[in-house]
Amino acid sequence: MRIAIFGGSFDPVHLGHLWMAEFSREAMQLDEVHFVPAATSPLKPHGPVATNEQRITMLRLAIAGHAAMQIDTREIDRGGTSYTVDTIKSIQQQRPADTLFMLVGSDALNTLDQWKSPAELLSIVTPIVLRRGGEADPDWDLIARLAGSDRANEIRAATIELPMIQVSSRDLRQRVALGQSIRYQVPAAVEAMIAAETLYRR
Repeated sequence: MRIAIFGGSFDPVHLGHLWMAEFSREAMQLDEVHFVPAATSPLKPHGPVATNEQRITMLRLAIAGHAAMQIDTREIDRGGTSYTVDTIKSIQQQRPADTLFMLVGSDALNTLDQWKSPAELLSIVTPIVLRRGGEADPDWDLIARLAGSDRANEIRAATIELPMIQVSSRDLRQRVALGQSIRYQVPAAVEAMIAAETLYRR
């Protein structure tokens, strides 16, 4: 199977996340996309606002009914700081026959040298680079230095051009805190849960 790993805080999951996952699934002929909510991201040390259980529930509501979309809670179950390379190696050990990809924005790809064991990571998983409208090209020289020019060309071939998506979890949390609408930016079920549990209120 061809499986893409989609890591993030998902605090909250929004329509941009879902659209990127579905677009990537079709463009790269993926069998499944696995959403992996992070416990503690090393690049976001203050952690998420919603609890782990709330973020998992929002993901379940968001992808309900889509057989190709799955949730993998191994980073939350493991606890502590989440490193992508450790997660990918864990999945690879469980699914040695599958081809693994990971969804990553072109902006995040430019910070790859700050990640744990980036060269090893690029040797075991192929990034599907999501380049949104208005964003600059990834730093391909950086990728070539980490993985070699041939591997960098393989990764470059897996770049997907996306239109501008003007929605982010941070902005949604701020809108909720200010009492503004988030309708049509998150799934209706997620919006209802945020309201019912007064998530992100000041």
